[in-house]
Amino acid sequence: MAESRAVRQPRAVPTPRIPSYIADDHAGPWDTFLAQVDRVLPHIGNLARWADTLRRPKRFIVVDVPLRRDDGSIVHFEGYRVHHNVSRGPGKGGLRFHPDVTLAETMALAGWMTIKTAAVNVPFGGAKGAVRIDPSCFSLAEIERVTRRYTSEIGVMIGPEMDIPAPDVNTDERVMAWIMDTYSMNVGTSTPRVVTGKPVSLGGSLGRREATGRGCVIVAREALRRLGREIAGTRVAVQGFGNVGGTAARLLAAQGARIVAVQDIGGSIVNEAGIDPVALGAHLAAGERIDAFPGATSVSADDFWGVECDLLLPAALSNQITAANAGRIRASIVLEGANGPTTEQAEDILADRGILVLPDVIANAGGVIVSYFEWVQNASSFAWTEDAVNARLDRILSDAFAVIWREAHERKIPLRTAAFVIACSRILEARDMRGLYP
Repeated sequence: MAESRAVRQPRAVPTPRIPSYIADDHAGPWDTFLAQVDRVLPHIGNLARWADTLRRPKRFIVVDVPLRRDDGSIVHFEGYRVHHNVSRGPGKGGLRFHPDVTLAETMALAGWMTIKTAAVNVPFGGAKGAVRIDPSCFSLAEIERVTRRYTSEIGVMIGPEMDIPAPDVNTDERVMAWIMDTYSMNVGTSTPRVVTGKPVSLGGSLGRREATGRGCVIVAREALRRLGREIAGTRVAVQGFGNVGGTAARLLAAQGARIVAVQDIGGSIVNEAGIDPVALGAHLAAGERIDAFPGATSVSADDFWGVECDLLLPAALSNQITAANAGRIRASIVLEGANGPTTEQAEDILADRGILVLPDVIANAGGVIVSYFEWVQNASSFAWTEDAVNARLDRILSDAFAVIWREAHERKIPLRTAAFVIACSRILEARDMRGLYP
């Protein structure tokens, strides 16, 4: 008789919270994303067994980006492209140029894109790219060469059915045109669908430039309605006066809101009577400093956070609202125009103070929604009118916000957790249905 053997029980293998390729002291944004995922797990039932799918990016690449400067010297930059999750469709995410960006931050931004696309139910996954460069220190020709070299280096990871970059911090329509042209030259055929946020003359969508800021306004409107309030008369403080913050400020002011404070990289200004965002935009476009804007008072960066307002719109970079300044905020609503502007500790402080946070994964999703529209228009070779784009954006974002609001109130959880519950359920159901290969 053959000797019987005991069945070996599988041994639990814990997944490290911080991957080995990221130093613990640089894990901040990624750790914030993981903490947000952890808060969802009690609410998603059996799908929680797939949670490690969200705790590790599917793939990433780190590339060297050499540049021959205009004076002939050679310098090198580090570039990243991350695919966080593609269970629901090709990766989608912006490209930023910033001297302080890290792999951990790029991973977190890709993770938030995974959540964002699922929260608004467009058929994309999450991706993100970055180059550690300060573009203000380089000529336009040098930035073009950096962009084209970076595109060639990450060419194995992007494509119209694989990963579609878009503009982000310090990148714009022109950068997307360079990426599209470089990719097209390398594959031998014109491929407009490889990027979104392109110039309209190259297949970009009408309404794309303002889409993220417009989406912020739509989400603010929907939240205020449910609180029995209106945009008209709302006092707004805006941090970051770029494409998102500037557009949102202009659209809010057009609907009767009063912009009482603005902060950007050049300083902070306040005016309780109101700041004209159109005039401020022209002032900054002329190369003037924000603290020299006529009729406004210059204040310190710290004092900006204590300005009395109804709605605070952080539209700059990650980790701007922290445990150090959350207690000073005098707004009833925080509308996250930037990605990850509020740390986990700060969000708990805001919640304890009764301040409503409208999370980035829904508040700034207008850009990716209209990027989806652009991708669809390129596939059909048919352009929509701007009115049609804006109407579709309003409908999708309003419907998505309604679902998240209802989920939050039924479960008695914050809006961010509700958005993650809905998004993670969709992502992990797709992962479960697809199964594992092999």
